[in-house]
Amino acid sequence: MSAEASFSLPTPSRWRRFSCMMYEGVLLFGLIFGVLLVFDYLTQSRHALHLRAARQVILFMAIGLYFLLAWRRTGQTLPMKTWHLRLQMPDGTKPSWFQALYRYVLMWILPLLFALAVKIMAAYTGYYSTNLLIVFAPFTIFIWTWFDKDQQFLHDRIAGTRIVDIRPHLQP
Repeated sequence: MSAEASFSLPTPSRWRRFSCMMYEGVLLFGLIFGVLLVFDYLTQSRHALHLRAARQVILFMAIGLYFLLAWRRTGQTLPMKTWHLRLQMPDGTKPSWFQALYRYVLMWILPLLFALAVKIMAAYTGYYSTNLLIVFAPFTIFIWTWFDKDQQFLHDRIAGTRIVDIRPHLQP
């Protein structure tokens, strides 16, 4: 596929990216379970709050490794393959290790800021049930797509990557 043809690939709809994200969550559940099972066995941890910071670092690295390996190999994770989505550079090439890592780190910013806002709001109001709003944190990455001319995520815009729709019937 030429660079021009690749560049002209459309951006997938928000609905398709959301569906892919939900599928990704199911797979990540298994990855997280496996990583924490090994972690708990190796550390003899018996409580989820024991070594909490270490758990978070290990999970951040394991999830990051999952995404980086997939994005560098084919530009797709399994859910992205299922939904015919691909991560690429504007010229159609796969992102470099640095670009993939940069994108991975950037994609955490909006959800973490939202989570912090929820935490502050719960503490300020005294209604700690407000913490339940944390479940919406991952979806905050979609907010920017309503303002971006190409409907790309903010982390893609900053990292210089893009997600494209590669359904066969859309190929030029």
